[in-house]
Amino acid sequence: MTTPAPKFDVYTTIQSAFDAQRRHAPQQAQTTVEQRRERLRRIQSWITVHEKEIQQAMYTDFRKPSAEAMLGDLIPLHAEIRFAIRHLNQWIKPQPLPTPLPLIGTRSYIHHEAKGNILIISPWNYPVSLSIRPLVLALAAGNVVILKPSELTPHTSALLKQMISELFPPEEVLVIEGDATVSQALLDLPFNHIFFTGSPAVGRVVMAAAAKHLASVTLELGGKSPAIVDESANLTQAAEQLAWGKCLNAGQTCISPDYVLVHESVKTPFLNLLKERLQKMYSPDGQPIESSTSYARIINNRHFQRLKQTLDDALSKGATVTFGGKVNAAQNFMEPTVLENVTDAMQVMQEEIFGPILPVISFNNLDQALQTINRREKPLALYIHSRNRTHTRYILDHTSAGDTVVNDTMLQFSTIDLPFGGVNHSGIGKSNGIHGFQEFSNQRGVMYRDFGTMKFIYPPYTDTVKKLINYIVKLL
Repeated sequence: MTTPAPKFDVYTTIQSAFDAQRRHAPQQAQTTVEQRRERLRRIQSWITVHEKEIQQAMYTDFRKPSAEAMLGDLIPLHAEIRFAIRHLNQWIKPQPLPTPLPLIGTRSYIHHEAKGNILIISPWNYPVSLSIRPLVLALAAGNVVILKPSELTPHTSALLKQMISELFPPEEVLVIEGDATVSQALLDLPFNHIFFTGSPAVGRVVMAAAAKHLASVTLELGGKSPAIVDESANLTQAAEQLAWGKCLNAGQTCISPDYVLVHESVKTPFLNLLKERLQKMYSPDGQPIESSTSYARIINNRHFQRLKQTLDDALSKGATVTFGGKVNAAQNFMEPTVLENVTDAMQVMQEEIFGPILPVISFNNLDQALQTINRREKPLALYIHSRNRTHTRYILDHTSAGDTVVNDTMLQFSTIDLPFGGVNHSGIGKSNGIHGFQEFSNQRGVMYRDFGTMKFIYPPYTDTVKKLINYIVKLL
């Protein structure tokens, strides 16, 4: 009689890995600048050597074109690593602060210390960049990390696990694969910080789990990011940029333009140019867009059916297709689809689309467009296409968004100096460069007393002491 193999217990396995990292975290926090740089160089070298394998894994998962794998994942990742290596010494240095006059004799500074145990839960749409960029910044800040990549991109997740296992001992960095059960098991643990990229709905779950342990969070979410095209815009440029921004990764990008508000005086020429640019990008020789090697697929059938149902709902309620509309469920394929005559009663205007459907809505005046934006949750991104500086300033002053790009689309995530992140419903916290480094650091305030004392304000509170306190207030 043979003894049955022990049943795999996901909770026990994850707890053991977490405990090992918690024991190692104090040692990791004491690593030098050069030791941290060396860890980042390891990642950079591995990514460079295995570039083709990474591209192939993403293509296998959802037919992501190799050029888009470079543009959306690898180029931003290399830029983040190089930037961190170059600036890490400056980031780690204590930051001196000015001394208020009443506190003469003291000096203060900010000391960045590692938060400790970090959990990164990454999404499927940019599975390498959105996994490894936060990892780079967490390591730069001196943390230990458990990375949970998405189960929806299994080939890419397996490659990430291979990379991390080759580069780091598990007590420093560990990749744990699995479905929502694994994510929940991880969220039950008392991490010091959780970095999550995904939908607002799951973001609420992550934040609730973090609250049980009073863990800090970075939530990179999404929402309905609008684009405004006013009557002064360069229409050719706007149409080209929005066509590219909407269809990159088949629209499965959290900062993709979700809908376009175009001034009624330029709506017709804008739509004609938009259709022309979509045709040129994905069907230059008149072949079906489905055969284009430059166009990705929807990640899986569940998401495809969600998008198809969204499109069907819009059409049943009076929306019209201006371009595209063809689908192929067998390939999870949906053409770039431009819609007109949409209303707020349609699902397409109620939730983030996260796919290649682009509603185009006309407006008469700028305030009307801003009302359309401001009655919704604050978006992750806002795109303004205008050559009128007064209009641009007015839009910026009367809206709120995580980031804004004027006269271009989706470049903000690749600009390492810019903080990237949302507002409330579209996210909490920032990433990119020093902003991401600070997310993974505790900014510890330190004060030294070099000479003097404040004993003249100690009790008993005589009239003289009260006068001194009042005088100090005036100096602050």
